[in-house]
Amino acid sequence: MPQEYITVMTTVPSKSEADNIANSLLQEKLAGCVQIIGPITSHYCWQNQIYNDEEWICFIKSSQVLYDELEQKILQIHPYEVPEIIALPIVKGSADYLGWLAQNLK
Repeated sequence: MPQEYITVMTTVPSKSEADNIANSLLQEKLAGCVQIIGPITSHYCWQNQIYNDEEWICFIKSSQVLYDELEQKILQIHPYEVPEIIALPIVKGSADYLGWLAQNLK
């Protein structure tokens, strides 16, 4: 069922930190795939100041039942005090891809 699967997004300040998150999640089978895009430019407010920083974004394919564990793992290794961790439902997907995803998760 597609609604069982999610894409989780997080951003980090370097490619090496994105790679670290990806490898950790894949090794623990909390993700079936992690796509890293960057550098991107993020504009945001933090402690009443506006920032403009270079970041890398991770698109993490997982399942809703693994979300809590996945979030805890990201929080353990993420360098930010308050990291972006957002989950979006996968509402549709090819049966072959979703089957592959299911086989590569805990």
